Amino acid sequence: MASKFRSLGIGIGIALAIIILLVIAAVSYSGIGVTCKVGSGGLPLSVSNFSAVPQPVVEDATALATELFGDRQEKCNDFVSRLLAIYSAAKDKDFVVVFNRGGWGYKSVKTTSGWYSILTGIKTELAGWGYTSLLLEHLRTDEGLPECLNELVERTTGYPSKARDLALRLEFLTNHIPDLKVIVAGESYGTVICDRVMNILEDNLQVYSIQTGPSFWNKNIILDRTLVLTSNGIILDSYSEGYYWAIVWGNLMCWLHLSQPVDDFGTPSHYVGAPGHDYWWQYPWVRSQITNFLTHNFKGGS
Repeated sequence: MASKFRSLGIGIGIALAIIILLVIAAVSYSGIGVTCKVGSGGLPLSVSNFSAVPQPVVEDATALATELFGDRQEKCNDFVSRLLAIYSAAKDKDFVVVFNRGGWGYKSVKTTSGWYSILTGIKTELAGWGYTSLLLEHLRTDEGLPECLNELVERTTGYPSKARDLALRLEFLTNHIPDLKVIVAGESYGTVICDRVMNILEDNLQVYSIQTGPSFWNKNIILDRTLVLTSNGIILDSYSEGYYWAIVWGNLMCWLHLSQPVDDFGTPSHYVGAPGHDYWWQYPWVRSQITNFLTHNFKGGS
């Protein structure tokens, strides 16, 4: 009996040691979120020649990198290169739209066709009013165990590091491009980081937010200059409303072939996953709500 308890104690000790090591790895991991053009396949924007960038902009980017990463020179260099690449791509634009994916935050928007259609719709709407726009996506997590553990730690604590990192990047853009408007967008769990960014940049009147399908337990802190959709206009979003029985029932009915998807855009997510947790520009309610938000804030140069 004593040997069994000893073996159990050893097993528990090993398990605790592994958990502690994983937590340390997660907390100590300090990756650089990748910001890339929509449709680029996740390739980060970067620039190696800073000669075309005004020297004060380069100096501010370097100072910001040092603030975020200290004396870790390789990370600082990567951050400066990527930040100045975003600046170079945005400096002649009227709008920058930065999308934050749900889930773990490492998959491209191309894998969530609904929001890809929304981004395209926003760009088309703004172009109709004579505005130019740059569509970006912010991949806050790299694939891998330490990275996902770090994301788990961040999301359970309200994204203290990742939200600040993204907010500082956006503030850098608005500081150096005075007429630029930024729309920080997100779906599902990506809305949490959007809300935290808007909280940090509450007084920055150049920054706006569009969010769809936030989790029911996360209540938005900032609603100024923010549009939050919890329904696609067809059925309520079970994820946003906390209707977990609807999620279970919808999946069961679909798997038993007792119900059929009702949308025309190639996704069965009215039933599979979280019913109602899909948003498309083609949905009249989604399109009208976003168009009204854009019209109210931007049409006619407002």
